[in-house]
Amino acid sequence: MPGGVNSPVRAFNAVGGHPPFVVSGKGPHLTTEDGHRLIDFIASWGALLFGHADPAIVSAVEEAARKGTSFGTSTALEVELAELIVELVPSVEVVRLVNSGTEATASAIRVARAATEKSGIVKFEGCYHGHADPFLVRAGSGLATLGEPDSPGVPAGAVADTRLARFNDLESVAKALAGGDVAAIIVEPVAGNMGVVPPADGFLAGLRDLCDLHGALLIFDEVMTGFRVARGGAQERYGVTADLTCLGKVVAGGTPAAAYGGREDLMRGVAPDGPVYQAGTLAGNPLATAAGLACLRQLVERPGIYDGLERSGARLESALSTALTSNGVAGCVQRVGAMLTVFFGPTEVASWDDAATVDRDRFARFFQAAYTGGVLLPPSQFEALFLMESHAEVLDEAIDVLTAAIGETA
Repeated sequence: MPGGVNSPVRAFNAVGGHPPFVVSGKGPHLTTEDGHRLIDFIASWGALLFGHADPAIVSAVEEAARKGTSFGTSTALEVELAELIVELVPSVEVVRLVNSGTEATASAIRVARAATEKSGIVKFEGCYHGHADPFLVRAGSGLATLGEPDSPGVPAGAVADTRLARFNDLESVAKALAGGDVAAIIVEPVAGNMGVVPPADGFLAGLRDLCDLHGALLIFDEVMTGFRVARGGAQERYGVTADLTCLGKVVAGGTPAAAYGGREDLMRGVAPDGPVYQAGTLAGNPLATAAGLACLRQLVERPGIYDGLERSGARLESALSTALTSNGVAGCVQRVGAMLTVFFGPTEVASWDDAATVDRDRFARFFQAAYTGGVLLPPSQFEALFLMESHAEVLDEAIDVLTAAIGETA
């Protein structure tokens, strides 16, 4: 395997040391092959909302697997999951299940280009929308971690229609739209791939207005924020409606699946209802749909989960901010709901320009001190730390380790 891993950040190149190989997880903990027990804040990169091996999700997947793992034909579970997504996400009227966030974003762009008969897209520096060719321009996340602004193998023509704008800067967006050939703006409504960067007041509403003014569609990439920052995602939290929405991670309960959806007039353009082609052999497979249903049904039945996540997130944010100040370490802590980042260096991060100034060496020391203390963080300064419901039972322990780790970097 390249680098010994199947996804680059797992190699721990940005933080040094040897990456753990996990044998099992339960609640807030992971157990590695060499027997170490770690409090986990990677949470499958945000896919796990309750904790590892959630009993309801495990039971649903076991039951589905006994009946068959994949059929290549339709099942009732697909319909039930689609209906639940439409019920929960404000902007989604029709939805298509796919296998990954990359498929979801690439498909949404195709739908937007077909509907508007335009080719341009606007994306933001530091925002990551999967590894499809048009998105690999200043894409943050693993690319930023590896110090690679773009990827070899992406032809110039594949990104020729991609316009760049600055997150939280509506003037830069207006300039990118000025040519009149833009089909869509795609944005993480809460940036999570340059660390957690909240939208400034009026930024998302401003994107909505600019799209309407220029005849472009607004695509929210909620692969990370969907069902995490609120039950209806960032669009519920901030009250701004997208034309198309991409979902992943939580929507499938930690299994490999995703979705894209939106206004009915747009989504009815997708085959077989319309000419926009997209297909997938394992799309809507029974294991993923069973897991997704078991996850989302809990969000309906237990709406108080978000209050608990907010309380845990606020406690962690406060403790880490205090530790930075008391140890004289320059930086800031930024959080939206159950996602959080400790930035070393800048005192506020509003865009990639700010995120690019972080002290990566200090973060690596922080990561290693936390790891030695038994807490696993995302191995990159440009990734979000994710809270799970089960973290409430170990939060005091985690705070002690993380605040001490900040002290060790001073």
